[in-house]
Amino acid sequence: MQITTLTRTFKYNGATLRDPDPKQTPEQVKEFYSMAYPELTTAVVEGPEENNGQLQYSFRKGAGTKA
Repeated sequence: MQITTLTRTFKYNGATLRDPDPKQTPEQVKEFYSMAYPELTTAVVEGPEENNGQLQYSFRKGAGTKA
């Protein structure tokens, strides 16, 4: 029996973002990247889907609110 560890990748707005820390949850990764992409604060995490030996998560923009 062979055990394979899948790496995670995160997609946002057409860009592939590396996994900053495999010990973090996808929500924590979203928070990490929200410093560079402020709109991620309201984004939704989707996935994972297995793709070419990677677990791929997607950040989808959340609905905005009007004041």
